[in-house]
Amino acid sequence: MDYIHYYQSPLGRIMLASDGLFLVGLWFDRQKYYADGLSKETKEKNLPIFDTASRWLAIYFAGGMPEFTPPISMRGSDFRKAVWEILLTIPYGKTMTYGEIARQMARSKELPAMSAQAVGGAVGHNPISLIVPCHRVVGTNGSLTGYAGGLEKKKYLLSLEGMDF
Repeated sequence: MDYIHYYQSPLGRIMLASDGLFLVGLWFDRQKYYADGLSKETKEKNLPIFDTASRWLAIYFAGGMPEFTPPISMRGSDFRKAVWEILLTIPYGKTMTYGEIARQMARSKELPAMSAQAVGGAVGHNPISLIVPCHRVVGTNGSLTGYAGGLEKKKYLLSLEGMDF
């Protein structure tokens, strides 16, 4: 069973999900792939992990850079998890391109190349938005491309981190 809790953000309601110990999901209402990967049975319950995640979100939406990461457990294929681990390395206020992530993935797997489109698919299916910062991934020319929560939210989040788009 998974547990859910709702957080009201400046960008609308966010659903947090947990396995009881770890944060396994964070989605904006009506986000693409909303609740993807959750067990069929969920129960709304307040848990300590939700308090920790809510504290992180409050700091973040106040324009701060949280000095901690709530305990997370990423559910997905090994490929997706590897991409999401790279997302966790993108610093607050910085961006990385899909191509840069693809090159980093190729190097780590000792391959000559990796598809930026495959990376894009993994980025789009990130189940823990914001904390695993998929909003910091941009197109090759620095353009705002794709965000499961919507481009206006992506623009807002990057602006909140001090970037102009």
